Amino acid sequence: MTYQDTIDWMFSQLPMYQRQGQSAFKKDLSNTLKLVQALNHPEREFKSIHVAGTNGKGSTSHMIASVLQEAGYKVGLYTSPHLKDFRERIKINGEVVSKTYVIDFIAKYKPFFEANELSFFEMTVGMAFDYFAKEKVDIAVIEVGMGGRLDSTNVITPEVSVITNIGLDHTQFLGTTLDAIAREKGGIIKKHIPVVIGETQQETKDVFLKLAKDNNSDIIFADQLSSKQYRSDLIGAYQNKNIITVQHALKQLQLKGFVISEENIVKGLQFVVKNTGLLGRWQILNLQPKVVCDTGHNRDGLTYVMNQFAKENYNKLHIVFGVVSDKDLNSIIDLLPQKAEYYFCKPDIPRGLNADKLREAFAKYNLFGKSYPSVNKAYEAALQNAEISDFVFIGGSNFVVAEIL
Repeated sequence: MTYQDTIDWMFSQLPMYQRQGQSAFKKDLSNTLKLVQALNHPEREFKSIHVAGTNGKGSTSHMIASVLQEAGYKVGLYTSPHLKDFRERIKINGEVVSKTYVIDFIAKYKPFFEANELSFFEMTVGMAFDYFAKEKVDIAVIEVGMGGRLDSTNVITPEVSVITNIGLDHTQFLGTTLDAIAREKGGIIKKHIPVVIGETQQETKDVFLKLAKDNNSDIIFADQLSSKQYRSDLIGAYQNKNIITVQHALKQLQLKGFVISEENIVKGLQFVVKNTGLLGRWQILNLQPKVVCDTGHNRDGLTYVMNQFAKENYNKLHIVFGVVSDKDLNSIIDLLPQKAEYYFCKPDIPRGLNADKLREAFAKYNLFGKSYPSVNKAYEAALQNAEISDFVFIGGSNFVVAEIL
């Protein structure tokens, strides 16, 4: 198979949460445990950092990887979802896995995947672990896909676990309260492994304290400790919380013998995009008019985005917006500004919500605009209507941002 044939098979033959929703969700780790056994346990061949959370886990993972690269380590990075190319999910020192490796891995294990009905995410985790082991990385930063306790990545024993924050997202799988979601995400806490909590929340603090106590794990609430101020090329005031979380995760690595200097931290945070290739975090696409895209899509993520809007100077606001069909619009719609012109669109995936339905739902909240047949048509209309002094924002879903990029 060609690379495109391979990717098409992965997407179309096997359920994948990001595209299909609930049919891809697995209730236990049995498939992943079978897979790593078939691969001769590659996850035991490298050190790792495990990163979970509702928002910020992608930025946090990339920041940690960037600093470790500056410190001279060979760093694996596993994240999801991708925006432009599947291979963005699996990188070493910022370089994506080769097409040949993807093709060969799938070809070799395809009978196993089919016989055991592995999901897209399970096979991708296995591919990442196998690749990192074969390439002999010094350490890998592993981002949780969803939740934590039952996530396919949760077969590693990391040097440190990181949980950025807890918000209401994927409630159909993880629970409808913050403490229930915290228990799921807290499932990455391992015996005798320190855990860094990025954001102290009254609703979740006791959950994490109990899980840490049960596992004899040191627990660090990063935002409760003194921290240095660093600058990052990841723009957006909301990144300040992630930077604090990263500092304390790095301190735990230093205590375990990793050599990370102050200069490594400064440079690593300044050159995250250059070192890791991260996309879609308050990413500026144009200056006149200013165009920004951001992948924040749940209530907490969009709150950070709206706070960033308040720091911008513009005449008129244009918002290109699309969501997936199982998005609870009531959980986010009150955050969005009424003083804006909306360009409603459907991301080009089976789960995408029809643009007309989105427009009708927004109109009930006095948020008005037109619907368009595609994300790019919506973006083109926004650019045509925007004056030089206006501001164009693109968001609502990872998939909307992906199509623009």
